Formats: sequence, C-alpha cells, structure tokens
Amino acid sequence: MKILDRYIGVTVASHILVVMLVFLALFGFAGFVTEMEAIGKGKYGLTQAAQYVLLTLPGLAYQLFPPVALIGSIVGLGTLASSSELIVIRAAGVSLARIILSVMKVGALLMIAAVIVGEWLAPRAEQYAQTMRSAALAERISLKTQTGFWARDGQNVIHVRDILPDSALRDVSIYQFDERQRLRVVTHAQAASYRNEKWRLEDVARSRINDDGVTTERLPRAEWGALLSPAVLGVVAVKPDKLSAWGLHKYIDYLHDNGLSAERYQLAFWKKIFSPLATGVMLFLAIPFVFGALRSVGIGQRILVGALIGIGFYLFNQTFGYVGLVYDINPAFSAAFPVALFFAAGVMLMRRIH
Repeated sequence: MKILDRYIGVTVASHILVVMLVFLALFGFAGFVTEMEAIGKGKYGLTQAAQYVLLTLPGLAYQLFPPVALIGSIVGLGTLASSSELIVIRAAGVSLARIILSVMKVGALLMIAAVIVGEWLAPRAEQYAQTMRSAALAERISLKTQTGFWARDGQNVIHVRDILPDSALRDVSIYQFDERQRLRVVTHAQAASYRNEKWRLEDVARSRINDDGVTTERLPRAEWGALLSPAVLGVVAVKPDKLSAWGLHKYIDYLHDNGLSAERYQLAFWKKIFSPLATGVMLFLAIPFVFGALRSVGIGQRILVGALIGIGFYLFNQTFGYVGLVYDINPAFSAAFPVALFFAAGVMLMRRIH
C-alpha cells in the first residue's frame, strides 16, 4: 500500500505543482505588466519591477492554494481515470476509502505548506517588496529592518518599530537635527495616528538638547506635522490579508486595548485559520467528480469544472465574509461557513458514487 500511496500522491502532487506554476506565471506576468507604468519613476527600473513581482508571488500562491489544489487534483486523478489505472486499482481490491486516504495524505502536506507560506514566507516577502518598491519610487525610505522602519523627512530622522494596518504607528522615535546636523530634539511616542493631515502622538516623552544641557518633558499627546504621510507608509505596511495569523492576533489585541473596532481584522484572522482547511476540502471535493461525473471526459472539461468550482468557492468565501461584517455575524462563523458548506457538498457527492 505504501507503493500505491506514493504513486497516487506523486501523480496528484505533480499536477498540483504544474497548475500552481502556470497560475503564478500568468498572474506574475500580469503583475509585471501593471508595474510597467511605474518604471522610470525615481530609481524604479525593470530589475526592481521584476524583483517586486517575484517577492509578491508567495502571497499570491497562498491565496491560490485552494483552487489550485482542486484543479490539480481533478487533473491528476482524471489522468489516472482516463488511462484506466483507477479501474485497475479498484479491481485489485483497493477500496474507494483507501484511495481517498492516499489523496488526503497529499492534502495534509499541502495544508502544512499553506501554513508555512501564509505564516512565514508571504508576510516577510510582501513587506520587503513594499519597502523596496517605495524606496525606489519615493527615494524617502532609507531602511526597513527587523528592528523597525527608518525614514528621513526633511531635517528629521524617524524610526517606527511597528507599522500597523490603516497606517497606525507604534513605538515612534523622531530625531530632529538643525542646519549644522546637530541633534536638537528627541521625541518618543508609544503610538501615533493620522488625523486632519497631522500625526497625533500618544504618551510622548520629549528631550531638548541645547548648549546648557538636556531638558525632558512628558505629554499625554502632541501633534506632529510631518511630510511623511500614510500614503507613503501604507505601501510599506503589509495589508491585513497579507499579515500572518500571529500578526493579526497582536493587532486585534491592540485595537481592543484602545477601544477600537476589530471585526474586519478578526475576519481576516479566522480566514487565515481556515484557509489550510479549505485547501484540504478542495482536494477532497475533487474525488467525487473524478469518480463520478468527470470519469470519462477530457482534460479540458476537467480543468474548466475545477476552475469554476474554485472561483465559486473564492467568490462565495469573500462575499459571505463581507455579509458577515455588514450584519454583524461572528467572524469565526463567517470564515468557517463556506469551508463547511463545500465540505458538506463533497460528502453528499461522495455518497452518490458509493
């Protein structure tokens, strides 16, 4: 049975990989064409555009995992069905449940891969891509490191430890220099938000440096009229759907601590939790189609059916999430319901082929 598991697993996995590469190539090319409009601005050239597109591919792959798993598994199992290999396997006494188990082992590996890409690779690549692009276009961002974001704004040098969604800032330090490049004022704020074209600093500690020494004051809040705008910071910050689940969890805690609404980010968090399960469900859903309605059709029809189902799941998943936000439905339920519904559909179709 290990040989059978390996054979079915390699067949399904190889077709899923091919489909993923095709999708990434298509979307990557489309993304590169879109970036052509920005080429020539600042220091943004062909090399930077290609690098930016390549760095966004992990995030795209994470979003494509469920439909790609469905299409690839339908094509892979359909290939075995077209060559009568599945019939031979069944005639040899291998039960349908055993074949399903072989396929779902691939699903387990894909779910692990989805977690690794979504929690580690995609957020880091996306953040670096946005920083690199903004630095090349605006020539204002000087460095984005693991310790935070550095920028120059006129005579000021700014360090931000965390850039949160909606361009909220946390742990902000502002170093003000005079015309002779002497440090004159150091301001530190626990948080900052942009209102009325100015930054509002919270829990401020300010030190003024002059020839007589250093004077320090503490303020509950202060305003900062910087040229650095959320438009610039927004291209550096990772969007909610590109954050890791842990990153979303920390930001949700921040919103709750400040009495702010967190439903949008709770929905994104729970979608992150259920996204690997959606990949497994899509793989499971392919089995009844191959053993049932698509058993004797061509590869083109299989790809079409898989694409339609995958797109249908994506659209329903997105729409139901927005409906949940509008009608104040529990975010965990909004994220789980589409996955559960398609799993139930797979179970019903599976019963028809037994």
